Amino acid sequence: MFKDMTLNEFTEKIASSDPVPGGGSVSAAASAIAASLSKMVASLTIGKKKYIDQETTMKEIFEKSENLRNILLDYIDKDSQAFNEVMNAFKAPKETDEEKSKRTTLIQNATKKAAEVPLNIAKISFEIMQLAEVVVEKGNKNAITDGAVAAMMARTGILGALYNVKINLGSIKDEEYVQRLKKEVETIENQTKLLEQKILTKIDF
Repeated sequence: MFKDMTLNEFTEKIASSDPVPGGGSVSAAASAIAASLSKMVASLTIGKKKYIDQETTMKEIFEKSENLRNILLDYIDKDSQAFNEVMNAFKAPKETDEEKSKRTTLIQNATKKAAEVPLNIAKISFEIMQLAEVVVEKGNKNAITDGAVAAMMARTGILGALYNVKINLGSIKDEEYVQRLKKEVETIENQTKLLEQKILTKIDF
């Protein structure tokens, strides 16, 4: 599993000629790192007298960040598996009309999954970006830049994952399905860009 590789092994695998892990997996990894940074800032805030009023909030972020980090680590592999399912669908036999019909259905279903997996990555990553906003605003000020990096990494995870949604939507024939996901993508994109601006304006040196 990719999530169990060392950082060196993972980046070497990305750099290879294999198509997986690709952009979707990297987006999940970026957001997992963002979750780790948010948890770190929470850790550096918990137990400090100066931030006693934020103790409960930071403990909640500590727990939630860890949970989301683990979910996203799983998505590193899920995204690659979804891509492989699409490739396998294209290898299905197509000699008879029945085989061609079955192959088309397999391809369409696999491509939908390949769109839904990164969409989930984006949604989870947005939750992490919201946690980053809280640690930037209320966390230990000595670690405010770590919170900012968490926000930017989550932003990259979100937008990167959404690119993977978009490219798969181009191959899906179910127009109602495509339009529904396009609206979700647009909403998340807009919310992400606005939230990043809001967070970074709080970084004042």
